[in-house]
Amino acid sequence: MMSQMPQQAALSKCPSCAEPLLSGDRFCEKCGYDLSALAGTPAAVNGTAPPPRPGAAGAAWPQVSEPAGPDAPAAVHRPADLPGAEPDGRGHSGVRFDHAPEPEEYPLQAPDPRVAAEEPAPAGAAKVCVACRAGRVDHDGYCENCGHAQPRERDHMEQSCGPIAAVSDRGLRHHRNEDSFAVGCTALADGSPALLAIVCDGVSSATRPDDASQAASRAASESLLAALPQGTHPQQAMHEAIVAASRAVNALAGEPATAREHAPHQNAPACTLVGAVITAGLLVVGWVGDSRVYWVPVDRSAPAARLTEDDSWAAQMVAAGLMNEAEAYADERAHAITGWLGADAYELEPHTASFKPDRPGVVVVCTDGLWNYAEAAGEMADVVPLDAAVRPLHSAQVLVGHALDGGGHDNVTVAVLPFPAPPMGAGSA
Repeated sequence: MMSQMPQQAALSKCPSCAEPLLSGDRFCEKCGYDLSALAGTPAAVNGTAPPPRPGAAGAAWPQVSEPAGPDAPAAVHRPADLPGAEPDGRGHSGVRFDHAPEPEEYPLQAPDPRVAAEEPAPAGAAKVCVACRAGRVDHDGYCENCGHAQPRERDHMEQSCGPIAAVSDRGLRHHRNEDSFAVGCTALADGSPALLAIVCDGVSSATRPDDASQAASRAASESLLAALPQGTHPQQAMHEAIVAASRAVNALAGEPATAREHAPHQNAPACTLVGAVITAGLLVVGWVGDSRVYWVPVDRSAPAARLTEDDSWAAQMVAAGLMNEAEAYADERAHAITGWLGADAYELEPHTASFKPDRPGVVVVCTDGLWNYAEAAGEMADVVPLDAAVRPLHSAQVLVGHALDGGGHDNVTVAVLPFPAPPMGAGSA
């Protein structure tokens, strides 16, 4: 004890926060630094702080990850990511985190569907802001620390219904998810099973595209679920479902005149629609717009196929023989749609088609947020997992992940359905 007294007395200020110390202090009164831990060390005698210890203040120091590629920067950990760090970026470890000024806005990204399930939040735990990673989220959905609005529940959605599943994600560039979907299982009049999926993509240049896609997907699915058990042929039921969806979207444009006076720049809500109905021996598709349906056989030695034709500028150029497909889709006007649901659509032209596949397979119903990264049928087949027919949710997650890995420039929505429809009550992994 006697040998330590002169060394402790030599400390005139805290080596962590520079707070003046009194003789005999064992802890800093300001930051709580353990001064006794320095006793007998040269650094303590000289009045300087020792190297930071990995376990200081209970902080779990993250490991710097390797960049994903030559053009991708390594992951950056902000100070508030460290447990035990204060919101201002200073913990009790004696480490100062200097960094460039933060941007005024942070990209609010929905959880990555490939890893979100690996990090479940403790039950009852307060949500942490996705922007500053420090503040708590209040009941209105805003961060109490930095004030940023949090991602909406719709930014990432997943749903399973027996042997079918769908996933929708905001993507990496858009500020909200304007896609919507509906999936369902029912029985035909003879008691045989029927599966259905509707996927809608809001037209971003229109007003309230998210409301349009949601209204369309709900109306179409409700129409199919009502018509199929009554004995309506699936192709006719699909046609009627698209008409019902169109009416639902048109109804959104019926705003009071006073609303239009205050916002004259607004136009009619609009969206595209694509859907599929699968029975024990029939595959029916229907669409308006440029979302697509792909057929991928379980036996990958057989060819895959795209079952829809886009209502788009590029498709028109190819159909007219003015360009080949590669030239048309390379043009900046390629994705301009020529058909959609909405009060300002030129004319509603629902497309429907029926197929009778001669082998088991998987049906992929998706928006262009996915097929932009797997446009050809063969490319889509390459990214659909081999066990998609029995693990539809996992497969939908993998497909959304493929689009995010490709850049995630648009909202991404995909539904995965097996063909033929399995017996009623049969589930999936």
